[in-house]
Amino acid sequence: MTAGGDLARPVPGGPGRYWRSRQGLALAVPLAFFVALYLYPLSRLFAWSFFSPGFTLEHYAKLFGEPAYLRALRNTSQISLWVTVIALLLGYPLAYLMTVVSLRTRAILVVLVLVPFWTSVLVRTFAWMVILGRRGLINQVLMSWGVTHRPLALIYNMLGVQIGMVHVLLPFMVFPLLSVMSRIDSALVTAARSLGASPRQAFLRIFLPLSLPGVSAGCVLVFLLAVGFYITPALLGGEGQVTFATLIELVVRDLLDWNFGASLGVFLLTVVGTLFVLFSTVLGLDRLTGQGRA
Repeated sequence: MTAGGDLARPVPGGPGRYWRSRQGLALAVPLAFFVALYLYPLSRLFAWSFFSPGFTLEHYAKLFGEPAYLRALRNTSQISLWVTVIALLLGYPLAYLMTVVSLRTRAILVVLVLVPFWTSVLVRTFAWMVILGRRGLINQVLMSWGVTHRPLALIYNMLGVQIGMVHVLLPFMVFPLLSVMSRIDSALVTAARSLGASPRQAFLRIFLPLSLPGVSAGCVLVFLLAVGFYITPALLGGEGQVTFATLIELVVRDLLDWNFGASLGVFLLTVVGTLFVLFSTVLGLDRLTGQGRA
């Protein structure tokens, strides 16, 4: 064998082995982090829900046998659905506006959408309590202008919950829409206009169908996040807006029933996972991630 061939042959224990060992170490660290902070707590949650101390299904029988718990699930689904619809109605025009303005204006709008991420959800919820309260800013303005003669019920009801949750989750609708809309070729809309289509027809027949991957991705993301939302419904909702997340907190903190609380948590996790699998099967993972073709 030539000298060149000897040089090309990998040396045992050389740099290649060194880098492979480092790659394995780099993989072991996040894997250990994932096991410690995700898999182990979930395994404990499942164990508490099925064993107390022996194997039992009484907690799940209690869940499905009590109408109050199913009513909380219905409230959660109703709130999540309405929040998703409102976020879509507000987020779609905003995302569309961000695609037709100049780059500088788009950057300003992106910053304004990102501003809520810079503030804690708890702080934002308390801010809405101040704004929507009986002596809040909105009621004071309406009463000073003579629009109403007494404070409106804007908090501790479904309206307050929806306002607070839409404010928090709106960016999760806007950015998937913006990601898809920004990849739509504007020449297609221009060509439709040049062929005699009105602006409304060009939007409905060209732009809207091409933006549907962003619509589906944003709706799925907002809905799944809303299902497990806790802080805003707990602070802005009333007795009739008890969600599944607030129910879990009530069972664990006030009733100290950790096994039943774990069963509620496992059930909610199963519902969210099932919905994600269902949506990914129907819509496709590329649509859920906003990577569908525009």
